[in-house]
Amino acid sequence: MSDPTPVIDDLREESEELDALVARLSPGEWRLATPAPRWTIAHQIAHLTWTDRSALLAVTDEDGFRALVDKALAAPGTFVDDGAQEGAALPPAALLTAWREGRAALDKALREAPPGARFPWYGPPMAAASMATARLMETWAHGLDVADAIGVTRPPTDRLRHVARIGVRARDYAFAAHGLTPPAGQFRVELTGPHGDQWAYGPEDAAQRVTGPALDFCLLATQRAHRADLALTAEGPDADRWLDIAQAFAGPPGTGRPPKGATR
Repeated sequence: MSDPTPVIDDLREESEELDALVARLSPGEWRLATPAPRWTIAHQIAHLTWTDRSALLAVTDEDGFRALVDKALAAPGTFVDDGAQEGAALPPAALLTAWREGRAALDKALREAPPGARFPWYGPPMAAASMATARLMETWAHGLDVADAIGVTRPPTDRLRHVARIGVRARDYAFAAHGLTPPAGQFRVELTGPHGDQWAYGPEDAAQRVTGPALDFCLLATQRAHRADLALTAEGPDADRWLDIAQAFAGPPGTGRPPKGATR
């Protein structure tokens, strides 16, 4: 049973780094467009606020979370955007306060979760460590969109290890989400971390493998960049197919980002 404390600590650090970016923005800057169609910076933070609240319900109020899932099932094509739109309508100061309060409550709930407990989610149930990993993945991905909107670059950190891991573990989910049968055998995934160290997943003698920079794999798995713009290599037909459909998040497949220079 893994200790969730390290990833919860990293989630807090990832959130605080993004908080420092948006806390200094003027009210007008919160309305800047981000790479996500129709989403401003306010929508990005509102989405994180909404999803943190969903995670808190999953950890502390299973019935309340099930009611939220029912709402999602009633409007599968719009419930994510609806949640973001509701929060984005708030004054920036109120939205920032709501995000801070929500993530503090989730931090506390995850740290106090009983060892071995599993919580419902939109995908498979998750333990506290997995829930924190999923929240870190989303915080990092949406943080990239915010950074793009204000024209800054966020250097990659070793916290990407969590994003890479969830991307690898979600392989079969990605195939299933596209109506495809997951491959029978495991892949070998070898990634180069931000400081040059190697992150490896899967058996060394696997017949199919993926290699490349960890940052690029994380960008692919969160659908923040198109495969054509990334330095990832696949060996084997199933591994090659995976790089076209990879997703580290629960829910239906996204449309992803177009290649650089392409227009939608």
